[in-house]
Amino acid sequence: MEAVSPTLINLTIFVLAIYVGYHVVWTVTPALHTPLMAVTNAISAIVIVGAMLAAALTQGGFAKFLGVAAVALAAVNIFGGFLVTRRMLEMFKKKEKKSASKAHE
Repeated sequence: MEAVSPTLINLTIFVLAIYVGYHVVWTVTPALHTPLMAVTNAISAIVIVGAMLAAALTQGGFAKFLGVAAVALAAVNIFGGFLVTRRMLEMFKKKEKKSASKAHE
């Protein structure tokens, strides 16, 4: 029996991740998009762990480069997601009313 190439395995995982990611993002209704941003960040954290494992277990230089690139892109996605989530949650905060003493100054 012939061994399967690690590059083929990593490519298969990459294609499956794209497929699952597409369906996860596009099946969420717009009304639920804001509350689920934190869950999306958690999914990205799982992706970054998988990318680290893929980068560590590969033996070719190009495959390691792709693994490091996946880690970097997932990190950007996580940090950007937290920034967007924080900004969206600030939109739901009540604005403070000016006190009567400040209005007369």
